Formats: sequence, C-alpha cells, structure tokens
Amino acid sequence: MRTYVAVDLGATSGRVVAGRVEGGRLVTEETGRFPNLPVSAPGPGGRATLHWDVLRLWAGVQDGLAAAARRFGPVTSVGIDGWAVDHGLLDVDGALLGNPVHYRDPRTADAPRRLFERITRERHYALTGVQVQPFNTVFQLVAAAGTAQLAAARRALLVPDLLASWLTGEHVAELTNASTTGLLDATTRTWSTEVTAAASALAGVDVAALLPRLVAPGSVVGAVRPEVGRALGLDGTTVVAVGSHDTASAVAAVPVAGRDAAWISSGTWSLVGLELDAPVLTEASRAANFTNELGVHGTVRYLRNVTGLWLLEQALATWAAQGRPQELEPLLRRAADVPGLRCVVDVDDPAFAAPGDVPARIADVARATGQPAPRGPAEVVRVVLDSLALAHARAVRQAAELAGRDVAVVHLVGGGSRNALLCRLTADATGLPVEAGPAEGTATGNLLVQAAAAGDVGDDLAAMRAVVRASTPTRRYEPSGDHAAWVRAEKSLRG
Repeated sequence: MRTYVAVDLGATSGRVVAGRVEGGRLVTEETGRFPNLPVSAPGPGGRATLHWDVLRLWAGVQDGLAAAARRFGPVTSVGIDGWAVDHGLLDVDGALLGNPVHYRDPRTADAPRRLFERITRERHYALTGVQVQPFNTVFQLVAAAGTAQLAAARRALLVPDLLASWLTGEHVAELTNASTTGLLDATTRTWSTEVTAAASALAGVDVAALLPRLVAPGSVVGAVRPEVGRALGLDGTTVVAVGSHDTASAVAAVPVAGRDAAWISSGTWSLVGLELDAPVLTEASRAANFTNELGVHGTVRYLRNVTGLWLLEQALATWAAQGRPQELEPLLRRAADVPGLRCVVDVDDPAFAAPGDVPARIADVARATGQPAPRGPAEVVRVVLDSLALAHARAVRQAAELAGRDVAVVHLVGGGSRNALLCRLTADATGLPVEAGPAEGTATGNLLVQAAAAGDVGDDLAAMRAVVRASTPTRRYEPSGDHAAWVRAEKSLRG
C-alpha cells in the first residue's frame, strides 16, 4: 500500500499529513504541525521589513517528513502546497539570498502604479487575468528594484517550489501557483514576454531569466536528494508537483457533482469563485477585480480573494495580548445569540490589512459610518462573521454574473467549514444551501493528486472527488431568515 505525504503551509501554521487510499477512501494522519510566524527585521535603508521565517518552516517540514517515514515506512512521494506570490531569491550557486518578504509588508504599495505606466492595467489583465493586489509577485519584483539582493539573484522560486528544490535540487514553477504571480499568460500558460519585459525595465534585472521552467500538477519534480533521503528516511521517494497553490489543492478536493456550484476556500483568506474551462478576460471582469488562476487538470479557478478569518484571528490575538484570552467555541456560541446585521464593515478595507488591534479598528469604522460600535468580544465576532458572509455572497453573485453561470449550491471547504455560525450566515447571505466540508481540503487535494499520479486514483477530477465524497462527511446548511435584510445590508455597505 503506497504512502503519500502532503506538506501544507498556511499563513499561520504548517503541517505534514500522510495519506493512503484504502478501499476507495483516503485515510490520513497528521505527522507534524508547526507555527508559521512572520519576523520583522531591518531591510533596505534600515526600514523594518516583514519576512517569512522560511528556515524554521524547513525545519518543521523535515521533522514531519521524518515522522511520516518512521510511522509508515517507505514514502512513495511528497507534495508541497502553500500560499501564493511570495518567493525566495537564489544566487548563482543556488543559495537563498534572504528570507522571503511577507506579502503583508507595505513595500509594494506604489508598485502597481509604476508597472501600469509601462503596460496598461487593461492590457495586463487581458494577458494574465490576475486580480490586482499590490503584493502579486510581479509587483514585489518591481518594488525590489535597486536592492543588492535582487541584483545578485539568478533564480526566483515561489515558496512551495523553494522547499521542493531543497528536497530535490530541481528548480521549477508549478502552474497553479505561477498563475498568481501576474507574470503568466492565462491563455498560453507560459511566462508572458510582454509582462516580463515591462517588469524588467522597472526592476533593473532580466525578470524572465529569474523564472524557472513550468510544470503541471501531477508531474514528477525529481527524486529526493540521497543525502536528504538518508537523513529523513525518504530513500527512493519522489517529489510530485501538486496544486502547489493551496487553493488549487483545496478546490481539487471540493466534492462538487455538477457545474452549478460555487466554492469558498475559507481560512485566513476566503477564496470565492467558480471552476471554469477557460479564463474570463473581459473588461467587466477586470473592473470587478476577479482573478483567473489555474487549477488541477487544466481548469481555471475564477475567483475573488476576500479577506477571510484573518479578522477573527487578529481579534483573538488582540484579546490574548490584552490579558483577556477568549476560547473560540464558547465565543462563537455567544456571537450566535447577538442580533445580526446591526453593524457591518467591508472586510477588504485597507484599515484591516496589517496585523494589530482589529476590534478597535472595527469600532472606528463603525463610528465613521454611523453604525453602533460593537461592545465586547461576542459583538465583535458577530460583526466579523456577518461582514464576511456578506462578502461571500457578493463574490458568489458577481462570479456567476461575470461567467454567465447559474449557481445552485455553495461548497465551503477549509478551516472555516468547522465554523457553524459562519456557514449558516453564508447560507443566509447568499440565499443558497451551503455544503460544508471537508475541513482539511487542501491536504486532501494535495494527497489525491499524488495518488492519481501513482495510479491509485483515476487521473481526473471526477475520480478524485468521488474519493473525497467517500472519505469525508459534509454538513448542509439551508438558508433561513430574512434574505432581504442581507440585501439591504449590502446596499448600505456599498453606499
């Protein structure tokens, strides 16, 4: 029986999960979990710069992989997924030039304006189909212009590909994550010469030369290096490219049965969208700030990135720092008893982007918009979840309109699927049933791509999703209450 191992890196933690396909079901066991905490350190000009502690992540990955090998014996393959856009720069010897900069670092604020003076915003979208977010990889490279690190760089690897290179020695860019960079042509699925030329002129380096060869999910990246294999018990193990953008792996594990479904991958971010056969590159799509990211088996993930449970995570961290920590489950029960829609905020308001005192910021926004400021943790949580449900509903509706699709059901996967209040409010706000689960969708999709590559699962999404449905129970939430109240709340929020 083959054993596969998924390395799943999230914005706040990472984990390693081993899996086997037994009797048409995926059986999993977590073999490692570790925190993922950003670190601020002086950067160019002494300015504080927010970084990922990638070496600590690497240590956690190695511990989890070694534990999986000890627990299950020979490991057939390893797949690595993580968040998008952030990358490490390597020198001519292949050595990492510094910890990757965190996407929440403000250094890129002016980079979109600069790039769009070289290539128009409309042309960039027509080529890449990517939602403009100042932290997209192309903007990070533009923002790094003039730094010694960028000048010395000979390769740029997205974080999952960086860790894969430390296992194998191979430099690749997996397509689903490459599609988030703002550098990939959405139609040809190759690096865009037009965009890389514009970025090169601003960055002062040959951006195209930094980018590695592209590989599709299911491709073998390479064998684990002998010295690494001996140290971790991974002799004979290969690394397989999965949907290395965590949302691509999560969507591969959404147990949809037809074309009338929307999905929400709910975690620190909420990724809300549809699975399509081709990108939507219209001007209306660009104006609505939807993105076309590639998925497993040649699909397109047509979606909007919505600030997700980040606000709840930051609120909990704030209360803990103030000496009044809150247990999440009792807090959610109290929030369910708070009257809904008394106060709603735009979860994508830049005021909420940086780490910090989210409850105080919500109160400031409420007062500025003439709404009652929440008092106490339960009311804050209700504002956060009401507002997030509204953002989910808006994104589902717009995605359906822009893609010309009818939506009859919403699948909500990821950590947010465990939050019954969020699921219920999302059903109410959308006016559609919500199917919640699996909670571990990202690791599930990662493992199933590996299993398909080895022949343990049929090599198509239908076969993979059949295994998901057999392996993971879901919970259905029907819409209830006054849907018109949600419509009024959204109109008031949008002025």
